[in-house]
Parts: sequence; C-alpha cells; structure tokens
Amino acid sequence: MDRLDELQVFLAILDTGSMAAAAHKLRRSPSAVTRSLATLEQRVGMRLFERSTRRLSATSEGQRLATHARRLLADYDTAVCENEAAPPQGLLRITAPMVFGRRHMTSVVTKFLMRHPEMQVDLALSDRNVDLIDNGIDLALRIGRLESSGLVARRLGAVKRITVASPAYLQGRGTPATPEDLAGHELILGTAVRGLAEWRYRKGEREHIVRFAPRLQVNDLDGVLNVAREGFGIARVLSYQAAPDLEAARLVRVLGDYEPEPIPVHLVFPSARQMAPRVRAFVDFAVEEFAQLRLIQQGPPR
Repeated sequence: MDRLDELQVFLAILDTGSMAAAAHKLRRSPSAVTRSLATLEQRVGMRLFERSTRRLSATSEGQRLATHARRLLADYDTAVCENEAAPPQGLLRITAPMVFGRRHMTSVVTKFLMRHPEMQVDLALSDRNVDLIDNGIDLALRIGRLESSGLVARRLGAVKRITVASPAYLQGRGTPATPEDLAGHELILGTAVRGLAEWRYRKGEREHIVRFAPRLQVNDLDGVLNVAREGFGIARVLSYQAAPDLEAARLVRVLGDYEPEPIPVHLVFPSARQMAPRVRAFVDFAVEEFAQLRLIQQGPPR
C-alpha cells in the first residue's frame, strides 16, 4: 500500500468515525483498514486516534495530519487527475456563514452536484472566518469587507444592513422618519454588547449614529426576527436574512433612505497554488447562480 493510500484510509476513518464505516466507504476489508492505520501510526511515531467503544476521535496530532493530508491529496488530484478539458471531479471543501449557507449555499451546492456527478462537496457552515490554508478548505463565501489575507476573491454582489419592524408595531408606535426618531422606540439588539449599543446610518455625506441601551438582546438571528414579527420593536438585520418576512409582509423596511453602503459578498480561495479545475468550475457556477438571486445586489459597491 503506497503512502498516499494510507492518507486516504486515515481520512476515511476520520470522516466516518470508525474502522468499519471507513472499510465500507472504501470497499475494503476491516482488517486492511486496521493494518493501514497501524502502519501510518508507526510511520509518524504517534497515535492518531483516541479509541472508544462507540467512535474514534482524532488526537491533536491526528487533526494536524488531517489538515496536511487533505491539502496533499487535493494537490495530487489536481496534478494527475484533472485537466481543463475533463469534467470536474474529486472533493471540494467549502465554508459559508450559517444562515446564508442554510438558505442559499446549500441550494447552489446541490445543483452543482447534480450537474457534476463525479464531484463531492464537504460544506461547513460557520460564522467564524476559518483559515482556508491551515484547514485545507478550497473556498469560502464571505460577507463583509475583506482584509488583506493573500486570498483571491471573486465578487458575487452585495447585501444591505436594513431596519425592520412588524406592521402592527408601526401602526401602534408610528414609523420613524429619521434615525433620531429611534430614540422613542423599542430597539431589539441582535448581538451581545457591554454598555450602549450603536447603530450607524448614512444619508449623503452625513453619518447618523444612534446609541441606545436595549431592553432586549437576542444572540440568535431567528430569535431577533421572531421578536420583531411579534411586534415587540425594531430590529436591524442583513437584507437576505429578512427577505422571506419582507416578501410575506410580516415585516416592513423602514429608514431606507438612511441605509449605509452595501456590504460586499465574495467567494475567496487560496492563491498559493494554481486553482484546481474543480474549484474553478464551482466558482463559475456559483457566480451564475448568485447573479439570479435577487437578494444580492449586482455591480460594484457605491
């Protein structure tokens, strides 16, 4: 058994959580999988898994090896299996923000897989901006201004930070005409902060800063939207997050003339190595799909 094959077996055990499941996935005997892991552990001189009666879990050394193994195998596939003319194939590891991923990226991924039967995708939804190279991730969807990170970025469009409330709340408390009017309203804060919270608005060259001490803070987006729908107060979210409620008239957009500039949405991927055909295929496909998504504004930021 060659050493690349040992790494494939190792990752199969890690991804499935057991020797038996890895053997089934690879269509090999359990004894062959066990021997392969034993040989690899002997080669690296350390235990790669903690054994329990129900599941194997990677040690810290195993986790580090997994990061390098995924990158190495991806580069190997690129070198010997992929070319520009061939259909994309192999594993693509993608990360995206939790809510956006659930509502939109999952749909794009499934359409891509139906078009390319030789592809597999590992989609990790997380609001944490993980290091792509250290974690062996091929590309990520990022919402917000990009820091200088050595990554290549493909712009998909932009979303907006909007202010919303239920029709019932506005009927009872009135609709704010300016950011300063928010002082007389219940404001729902979607993130935990210490002391005063702050919402920033802009109209022309003038910036409006609203500072307030919220009576209600909710650290979950669905919770914020639910409280707003029930008519407790006014909330501030990203445009794609409130889109279903706006379309169903459960929420109403207010202070539209004072919304700050759009927030860019990008696909980012490492630039340290040549982009693999499978990555390029997904990027091109995703750009087309997101161009049809009305929730993302197209064109450069204003």
